[in-house]
Amino acid sequence: MTKHFILAVVVMALVAMPAFANTSATGTNTVSPTLQVNVTVAKAISLTLSTGSQCAISPGGAPPDYTMNFGTVDPLGISAGACGAKFSPTTPGSTPAVYYSDYKLTPTFASQSTTNNTITAYVSTDFGATAAGLLTIVQSNTAPVAIGDLTPMSKLVGAQTTVATNAASGAAITRYVGVSVAPMNGAGTLTGADSATMTYTLTVQ
Repeated sequence: MTKHFILAVVVMALVAMPAFANTSATGTNTVSPTLQVNVTVAKAISLTLSTGSQCAISPGGAPPDYTMNFGTVDPLGISAGACGAKFSPTTPGSTPAVYYSDYKLTPTFASQSTTNNTITAYVSTDFGATAAGLLTIVQSNTAPVAIGDLTPMSKLVGAQTTVATNAASGAAITRYVGVSVAPMNGAGTLTGADSATMTYTLTVQ
């Protein structure tokens, strides 16, 4: 009889004790579940082009991602163009005219092992008139003050033109791009619309 009495007391004591668990509990007014949040952090990088103070840069298709339109140009620099600025030829009828505009590049990167970076570019699809050399993409990393300050952009993916080095992430930088229009008469004369595409590459390493 004594053994049965002791057993009954133990059972009653266990029932009276509050039961705690991670998500539910009885005999209490507090419960404390936990949540573990898991993520995998990836490197992130972007390079955007935008309008400077002259010709508008507009979103294109994919590709091209962006477009810029100089409008009507000519080898003598007579046409005003739709936007931007121009340099008349040094020797009209013998040397080219150049139409150009400023634009902005904004590199942004995060979770990289370094902040060292380069921005390069090359003409990935040239004008249709390249055989005669009538139209050439030219560029400058500083504001041009003379026609010679705008030099041809590379057409080689393996030897691209350096546009910027160690640019600050998230900060826009100003660069200049244009088209050189060379004079020509007779066979192979170019008139009408044409276009070229440049590919830019931001590398952080």
